[in-house]
Amino acid sequence: MLDPAALLAGQGPEPSSAPVPRVLLPETAEVDGAGRLRVGGLDVCELAERFGTPLFVYDELDLRRRCREARAAFGEGVAYATKAFLCRAMAALAVEEGLWLDVSTGGELHVALAAGVPPERLVLHGNNKSEEELAQALELGVGRIVVDSFDEIDRLGALLGRSGRVGERRVPQPVLVRVTPGVEAHTHEFVRTGQDDSKFGFGLASGAAAEAVARVRALAGLELVGLHAHIGSQVFKVASFAEAVAVLAEFFRPLGLGELCVGGGLGVPYVTGEPAPTMAEWAAAVRGACEAAGIGPEVRVTAEPGRAIVARAGMTLYRVGTVKELPGIRTYVAVDGGMSDNPRPVLYGSGYEAFLPRAALAARPRAVRVVGKHCESGDVVVADARVPEDLAVGDVLATPVTGAYGYAMASNYNKVPRPAVVFVAEGRARVVVRRETLDDLLRLDVGPGDAGVA
Repeated sequence: MLDPAALLAGQGPEPSSAPVPRVLLPETAEVDGAGRLRVGGLDVCELAERFGTPLFVYDELDLRRRCREARAAFGEGVAYATKAFLCRAMAALAVEEGLWLDVSTGGELHVALAAGVPPERLVLHGNNKSEEELAQALELGVGRIVVDSFDEIDRLGALLGRSGRVGERRVPQPVLVRVTPGVEAHTHEFVRTGQDDSKFGFGLASGAAAEAVARVRALAGLELVGLHAHIGSQVFKVASFAEAVAVLAEFFRPLGLGELCVGGGLGVPYVTGEPAPTMAEWAAAVRGACEAAGIGPEVRVTAEPGRAIVARAGMTLYRVGTVKELPGIRTYVAVDGGMSDNPRPVLYGSGYEAFLPRAALAARPRAVRVVGKHCESGDVVVADARVPEDLAVGDVLATPVTGAYGYAMASNYNKVPRPAVVFVAEGRARVVVRRETLDDLLRLDVGPGDAGVA
């Protein structure tokens, strides 16, 4: 078994010169007779010509199948973690397939509502929810608020007052208390969240979780329906989730609650040879741990997958602009995007593959470093890529498995406009997020002659 922490630190398996394996490509990916990649029935290189680059391409059938897989694994209440990738089209798709949505800010809440998502299918997260965010959630009657701090309990108490009313609406508002179980998931330290030293939730060992439960139960207008725990992201060992359940069980059972959410964080393969469990295996491990710990079938066990739903469905298309040979050192291949559309390599040392969609089955013997166009030496897309020998300026180069935390974490660094996002299905492509223009970069600027200057 490969060490996930080492993979995240760029110490994974040796790069392969073989074609990118099928498991890293979207569900409907196929190679035509000319060796060109097609997704959703469409030629990938032609998508780059039609919509420009950089371009995020999502396989809509893949997205839908992953949503259905999550629903089948965990049942009613399983929520898509929108932080992985959110736009109105994605929100609507997830709800159409039977999922709730996990939103962690007022902005994510706003997009979900704009997509027509019913408030009762929303779960509001966040370690520092503002009074305004909480007030809106109470007014709307969101499905769940996940309580994360004592300050938040105080804010909720002030908003509810003694009557337990929000405006004309009688609550109770269903809430979960987020517990940090003291389990350190085997993943990058930046995305671990279940250990005692965490900005999230209430510590179990310290007694904070017990105090939070008592304070929530004492508030008129709140209904404590369950507990929530999230141990981290890009977790490859389902045993880590089972361990969290075992630790939580002794605290959970005496409370008489009907719901336990194990959060998200299931890992996905990004590079050749990287193993990862399925959502069904994840759910089976969690339910097995619940049964072993005496948590009965009457308890609704839910989860919040994000990366596991959208990562593989998406790929990024770039245009090669420069090939710079440094004899005896390395070859740099510069593309028209970079850390502004995928900051994960610079943040976490994350590994990716690269290939040419015009020759999807070609061997990739040439070692290169794929870099972006930003004014940073750390602007690396694929640190140790393998590509065909004939890669040249003007080629479309693809990085697969970029559906999660690519567009979601995109920026305008160096004033680079963010890419467009396209969904493809059954031979049709639709733009779900338009490409930013240069004028968009000025949209928020306030000049000296503009009205409203402070």
